[in-house]
Amino acid sequence: MAKKRILVVDDEVDLAEMIRFRLQANGYEILLAHDGQQALEVARKERPDLIILDLMLPKMDGYKVCGLLKIDSRYADIPIIIFTAKAQGEDIKLGEEVGANAYLLKPFEPKVLLDKIKELIKE
Repeated sequence: MAKKRILVVDDEVDLAEMIRFRLQANGYEILLAHDGQQALEVARKERPDLIILDLMLPKMDGYKVCGLLKIDSRYADIPIIIFTAKAQGEDIKLGEEVGANAYLLKPFEPKVLLDKIKELIKE
């Protein structure tokens, strides 16, 4: 069976690499993007099985990336996990409004992230 592909979007390169390492160790193929524009381009070109998306990104924030993917029928079915330090109620509400499938806070427990990925990816 082909490996499930996950796009990890975070402008903190060390954190993105750590997540990539952890997810590869669990059998996933990882794509990386470090700004919102790159995230949109990679998502549209590669059609990953899931996206882990930071909110505070250069060029285009995660809300905009999520919203643009979710309103396009070609990409709307890709599960998106918002992954951020922004924990205010209005931040979470906005994440829901743009169509995010889940909202995880940094710092994170790797097991919580893995469990959420398994829940959202149809394996």
